[in-house]
Amino acid sequence: MVDVKCQLVIQRPRPLVAGFAADPGNAPQWYANIGSAVHRGGPTLGVGTMVDFAARFMGRELKYTYEVVQWVPESKLVMRTAQGPFPMQTTYTWTDEGTATRMVLANTGEPAGFSRVAGFLMAPMMRRAMAKDLRKLKELLESGVAER
Repeated sequence: MVDVKCQLVIQRPRPLVAGFAADPGNAPQWYANIGSAVHRGGPTLGVGTMVDFAARFMGRELKYTYEVVQWVPESKLVMRTAQGPFPMQTTYTWTDEGTATRMVLANTGEPAGFSRVAGFLMAPMMRRAMAKDLRKLKELLESGVAER
């Protein structure tokens, strides 16, 4: 079992942070390993929304589909892989921190196949990657990129 959580305070209001981070189309801008994210079925984000991702992790090309299983606008987004090589749940939560926003990014899953063999390496690698991704998100949002 892999269970990794990272958090960071971003000096921007919660509606802006949550709106940008929850939009699948923005994922390649702040996730280093994600090459593309294609939202199926239009722009509305909600329970049942499906998003196809292409990513690289541990030197391997991964294609997987996330399904939104919980969506509380500006507060919480929970997605689970609908298919793919590594069953995973990703949770974003956003809370006010004064005029800033605390974002928590959590990933839990059960490695299978190749991932199971490398499982003991995955948590520290995921933690480093997630922390780096959150720093990139912070940099984008605090520099005003999301408002352009």
